[in-house]
Amino acid sequence: MLLLAIDTSANASAALLETTGAGVAVLGSFTSLVGNDHAEVLAPAIEALLQDAGAVRPDAVVVGVGPGPFTGLRVGLASAKTLAFVWDVALHGVMSLDAIALEAVATEPTGDFTVAIDARRKELYWARYHHDGLLADGPHVSLAEELPPLPTFGAGAGLYSERLAAIGATVVPGFDQAHPSAVSLGTSAARSLAAGRELLSTEPLYLRESDAKVPAVMKGKLL
Repeated sequence: MLLLAIDTSANASAALLETTGAGVAVLGSFTSLVGNDHAEVLAPAIEALLQDAGAVRPDAVVVGVGPGPFTGLRVGLASAKTLAFVWDVALHGVMSLDAIALEAVATEPTGDFTVAIDARRKELYWARYHHDGLLADGPHVSLAEELPPLPTFGAGAGLYSERLAAIGATVVPGFDQAHPSAVSLGTSAARSLAAGRELLSTEPLYLRESDAKVPAVMKGKLL
């Protein structure tokens, strides 16, 4: 099965994967190095991935549903929904933090761990996982001081390493700049499907209200 994976919870990321059961081969991938260019780079990147693979049409689309900021998530979700509709293929949602959790499991943690990414406003999006990568709790958005005192993977840990250290949480070396990647997101989805586990809908996990507000004068006119 050909699987197109998309995640825009942090940087724009896309990957084309070939899956056979739980086995996954990466045919191509793209991740932007900039955090605010989702709308500009995602569509061209997906087009290039498909062309490089021989102008193929995926059998399914997987998209990260967050948690993440409104603008970034909307770009990825809108792209995934549009492509799945046009191609008439299955569309699945995956929590974006699961992508980093999959990479964390490869380090063979001995107990529970946390994945955290930047939520802005001096807060973190985070979730707690068991040693095998299965979700234990979350996702949440909070200050760093509200995270559990566990090994912490992800760019959020790198941002607030001192504050996490103060509560007994440890930043895992090599993961202090890690963002969710489409390769890991798609791999996590493929393994879940092979194991018979259901994936999520494409309902976005914003976790809080948008920073953008309708001005009071406009609210009156809308009403």
